[in-house]
Amino acid sequence: MLYDLAAAFLLDLALGDPRWLPHPVRMLGWLIARLEGLIRRAFHGEWGLRLGGVLLAVSVVSAGYLSAWLLLQGAARLGEAAYHAVDIVLLYTLLCTRSLDLEARQVHTALVRQDIAGARHWLSRIVGRDTQDLTPPEVARGAVETVAENLVDGIISPLLFILIGGAPLGMAFKAVSTLDSMVGYRNERYRHLGWASARLDDIANWIPARLAGWVIIPLAAWLTGLSLRGSWRVVLRDSKNHSSPNSGWSEAAFAGALGIQVGGTNYYFGKPVFKPTIGDGAAVIAPEHIIGAIRIMYVSSVLALLIGSGLWLIIRGVF
Repeated sequence: MLYDLAAAFLLDLALGDPRWLPHPVRMLGWLIARLEGLIRRAFHGEWGLRLGGVLLAVSVVSAGYLSAWLLLQGAARLGEAAYHAVDIVLLYTLLCTRSLDLEARQVHTALVRQDIAGARHWLSRIVGRDTQDLTPPEVARGAVETVAENLVDGIISPLLFILIGGAPLGMAFKAVSTLDSMVGYRNERYRHLGWASARLDDIANWIPARLAGWVIIPLAAWLTGLSLRGSWRVVLRDSKNHSSPNSGWSEAAFAGALGIQVGGTNYYFGKPVFKPTIGDGAAVIAPEHIIGAIRIMYVSSVLALLIGSGLWLIIRGVF
């Protein structure tokens, strides 16, 4: 399994996520949208929608797990080579290191060219906040925050679940993550329907977020010539300064390593939402901090793969 995972990791670094390639997130998104419509017609009221939300989460996560398991079982009947080929492709689709780099780098490139309209556009593709009136430092902050948050739920968490249960469990996690991104909001539309998906995502990312904040990101900062001590200090002080029980850990580790402050006021659909600040505001967030965040992300990804694989080998040898 480790050989397949290593091959998938390298494939992700080489190809990223081409738009033309069928991707499980898009398929899961289609399924979630269809099931949401059915559930809203069948369930009404607060508790009805909460029950429907549980059914939605269970159905989509089960579909993610079973689809990967069935594909692997079918491939195994064709031979060992077919099994490993399908396994590598499935694992590759669960990782997003290169695509996260490319998306954030588009923002950086536009800022360097002083194309603020372009920078706002590229940022709008990877964040949920309003971007049309952001200043260059606010755009850069949004890109750094996105890299920090997605490092956990887009790379470290999938790696952990893959090492525990292979591609099927990794796909189940991807289903959880997709559910949270589509229905896990606290607004009027999804407060009841999306509560189960949001809580499931919190649970799934709880351990990976803390591993990232305490171990992986500070080590990556040190290896890239940034501040390991600063990363630990801000994690210790500010990791809970976030509405999410998990996102604050990676954002604090990044902020401390880069010597910046994230958080503050963002606008969503024209309404201001204040988030507690994380880190120290000694430096104005600039385009170079996006590049620093990307470097931390790459090194953290490799560390997560190596540390996870080492623990997998140790546990397998013991048991």
